[in-house]
Amino acid sequence: MVAILGQYCINVSDLERSVAFWEGVVGIPVVSRTEIETAREAVIQSPHGGSRMQLAQQLGQAGPIDMGTAIWKLYVNTDDCAALFERAVAAGCEAVTPPARLDRWPVTVAFVKDPDGYLLELIEYHQGTPATVPDPKKLEA
Repeated sequence: MVAILGQYCINVSDLERSVAFWEGVVGIPVVSRTEIETAREAVIQSPHGGSRMQLAQQLGQAGPIDMGTAIWKLYVNTDDCAALFERAVAAGCEAVTPPARLDRWPVTVAFVKDPDGYLLELIEYHQGTPATVPDPKKLEA
């Protein structure tokens, strides 16, 4: 038996705002859209691989997303942590932690909160990514 994690779904309060952030700021495009009776959805995925993420606006829900305690953070691999951090902050994201190179691992990380308040860890690997993880520094944009 083989099992592979393929897609994650998060609730968003404004689908078009979230799509604009993920496509326009982060650079991960929408690969499909779906409308069902209870929700509007968009699936995003890098053309270079990695997991898909579904953004879902629940039509019966108003107001901000209740973050609860289930999701801690979402990882975004990048070839330039500082530049993506600056783009996200310029687009209105809350800056949580500016880019810093870590002593324990060969990475630079930064943290921002996306338009719905999800904590994003922006991570730039300096000595290649873990096995099976696409390396943004070896791919063309």
